[in-house]
Amino acid sequence: MKHYFSLAVLLAAATITSIQPADACTGITLTAKDQSKVVARTIEWGGTDLNSQYVIVPRGYTAQSYLPGGSTDGMKFTARYGYVGLAVEQKEFVAEGLNETGLSAGLFYFPGYGKYPEYNPALKDKSIADLQLVSWILGSCATVDDVKKALTDVRVIAIDPRASTVHWRFADTSGKQLVLEIIDGECRFYDDHLGVLTNSPDLQWQWTNLNNYVHLSPGPVNAQTLNDLKLAPFGMGNGLWGLPGDITPPSRFVRAAFYQSTAPRPADAQAAVLTGFQILNNFDIPIGIEFTAEQTPTDIPSATQWTTAADMKHRKLYYRTMYNSEIRCFDLNSIDFRKVAYRAVPLDNVKQQPITTLNIK
Repeated sequence: MKHYFSLAVLLAAATITSIQPADACTGITLTAKDQSKVVARTIEWGGTDLNSQYVIVPRGYTAQSYLPGGSTDGMKFTARYGYVGLAVEQKEFVAEGLNETGLSAGLFYFPGYGKYPEYNPALKDKSIADLQLVSWILGSCATVDDVKKALTDVRVIAIDPRASTVHWRFADTSGKQLVLEIIDGECRFYDDHLGVLTNSPDLQWQWTNLNNYVHLSPGPVNAQTLNDLKLAPFGMGNGLWGLPGDITPPSRFVRAAFYQSTAPRPADAQAAVLTGFQILNNFDIPIGIEFTAEQTPTDIPSATQWTTAADMKHRKLYYRTMYNSEIRCFDLNSIDFRKVAYRAVPLDNVKQQPITTLNIK
C-alpha cells in the first residue's frame, strides 16, 4: 500500500503543480518487408527512479482492482492468457506488455485532456483502476476487437482524482492498432493507421497538427539562384528544415511520425526491433532540461527510464533501461503459461551501466 500512495502522490503532484518532471512517452510502429509489425515506445519520469519491474503472469492468476482511497476491493479479474509486462512503482501497475496471443498493450501519460467517469460504489465490481487496465486487457483479450468488446461493460476509474489521466495503445498480430482515450467519461476509440502516440493533446488533434508540416520531406533541397546570388544547402537533410526538436508531446509526435515514415523498411521483425530502438534514441530525455535553474535534478541518469519493442507476430518483448543499454528479450514462446509461477523482478539487478574494457595486446 505504501508504494501505491507514493505513485499516486507523484502523479497528482505532476498534474496540479507547474513544476513537472518529464513524463513524456513516445510510441512508434514499424512494418518489416515480411509484413511483421513491431510497436516500440519509451517511458519517461524525471522525478524519481520508478523502480520498474517485469512481471510474468500465468494463466489463471487472479487480481483485484484498487479503488479510490487505496482499497483493493474493485473488479476481480482472472487471466485467461499469460503475459509479460513491465510495471512501474509496484507490480500491479503494468505500463507495457505482451500476451501469449500476440496482443500488445500499453499506457501513455495524458494530462489535462482525459476525464474518467466518476466512481460509483454501487458499480465497484465493474470498476477497474486506470493503472491496472493493461493487466486486465492482456489477461483477457486476444485481439484489438476483443478489447473494444471487453470495455463495453467496464468502468475505468481514477484511484486518485488529482492524478493525471492516461490513454492506451493496443496492437495485435493482424496489424490492427487501436488507441483508447476516455474524455468526458466516454470511451473514444481510434483505429490508428499511422502508429504514433505521445501524450496530450488528444490523438485527433495530433493528426490535424501534422498538416502544419506538409512541406517537410526527406533528403536535400535543390540549390537556387536569387538574381545573381547562388543559394545552396549547407548539408544533408534540408528537406526537414523546421522539424520541431523540443520535448513537448506535439513536437515529439511530429518528429516520431517523420522518423518512422522515412526509415528504410527493415527486412524482418528483428531488424524492425533494432530500427525501433535506434529511432527512439532520438527521444531520450536527459535529466536537467525539464528543471528550472532553481531546482536540483534528481540522481538518475535519464528521464527516459526504459524503452521497449514488441514483436507481436513472433511473441517477443524487448527492453533496455536507463541503467543498461543492452537489449534484453522475453521469448513468450518459451514460457509455459500453464505452469510458470507468477513473479515480479527488478528490470536491473545492478543500477549501473556496464562498461567493457577492451584487452589490447
